[in-house]
Amino acid sequence: MNTPVRACIGLGANLGEAAATVAAAFLALAGLPGSRLLASSRLYRTPAWGRTDQPDFVNAAVVLETSLPPLELLDALLRIERDAGRVRGGEGTRWGPRVLDLDLLLYGDQVLDLPGLQVPHPYLHQRAFVLVPLAEIAPGAAIPGLGTVADALAAVDPAGVEVLQPA
Repeated sequence: MNTPVRACIGLGANLGEAAATVAAAFLALAGLPGSRLLASSRLYRTPAWGRTDQPDFVNAAVVLETSLPPLELLDALLRIERDAGRVRGGEGTRWGPRVLDLDLLLYGDQVLDLPGLQVPHPYLHQRAFVLVPLAEIAPGAAIPGLGTVADALAAVDPAGVEVLQPA
C-alpha cells in the first residue's frame, strides 16, 4: 500500500441536475478504496469557460487523502464520471457541456506528465472556477512551481463565480 497523499480534485457539471450530480460525486469520492474525504467546498455557479454558448456550470472541489497511485485515482475518477452518465467525446467539443467532469488538480507535491494525466492540472492556476472552490478548502495547498492556491487565486479575476444557494 502506498503512503497516503492529499489529492485535490475539481468537480464540474452543467447538464441535467448538475448540483445533484456534483453532490452525488462527493459521496462517490468519499467511498473510493484507500481514500478518505478530508474536505469538500460549497457548490458554485460559474459561467461557461472556453465555449460560452452553453449553460452555466456547477463547480466544487474536494481534498482526498488517498493511497491510490495517481493513475489508479484517475481511473477511479473516470469511472465515477461514467457512472454519472458521462460519455467522453460524446458531449460536444473541448470545453463543451458535460454531465460530470472530475479533474485531478494536485497529487501531493508531485509533478506528473504521464499519458492522459498532467499534475498539477495545466490550467489550474488560470481558472477562477477551479481556484475559488479549491481556495475555500485548501488555500495553502502548494501548486508546484507556482506558489499556493491562494497565490494563484489572487492573480485571477473571480468575477462571475458565485456560491450556489441551496434551494
